[in-house]
Amino acid sequence: MPRSIEFFFDYGSPYSYLANALLPGLAARTDADIVYRPMLLGGVFKATGNRSPAFEPVEAKRAHGGESLRRWLAHHAVPFAGNPHFPIDTLGLMRSCVAAQREGVFAAFHAAIYPAFWVAGENLGDPRVVSAVLGAAGLDAPKLVECAASADIKAQLRATTEEAVARGAFGAPTFFLGDAMYFGVDQLPLLERALEECPA
Repeated sequence: MPRSIEFFFDYGSPYSYLANALLPGLAARTDADIVYRPMLLGGVFKATGNRSPAFEPVEAKRAHGGESLRRWLAHHAVPFAGNPHFPIDTLGLMRSCVAAQREGVFAAFHAAIYPAFWVAGENLGDPRVVSAVLGAAGLDAPKLVECAASADIKAQLRATTEEAVARGAFGAPTFFLGDAMYFGVDQLPLLERALEECPA
């Protein structure tokens, strides 16, 4: 069985932010690799008929979901301040993420974007704000923006999103260990157990 964890994520998902903070430790404990698979969560919702928890129509359930997220973040001591611009259209941001992978600067991009989104509360739906964040991280923002606008980057993000849906994803974060899908942060202990039971 593969020893790689495929992590399908969108920066606009706060639970993906939490998962991102927890995955490196899980991978280290189980001697697994993390394969980062940026997808467009809005595209997943559209394809599956699902919706963001932010639009949950049952007020009590929506409120509990927000409180549950805050409890999990506090439990794992993950810094979080929310984002006053949420929900944000992440299409351009996720294309830029794919471009960063293509250009070999994903690690620096990823390390800059998540705290900008969920700790600093930046409006990352605004390309100018994204460029400023990337520039502050020492990245060539104009080059990434140009790459993100290319037809092949757009096609790659669309293909990854469609692949996630075809494999059963309906939201984020979604993880795959081989063909087995795990959805949500609460599934990480089960994913870790599966990895522990995998032959190396």
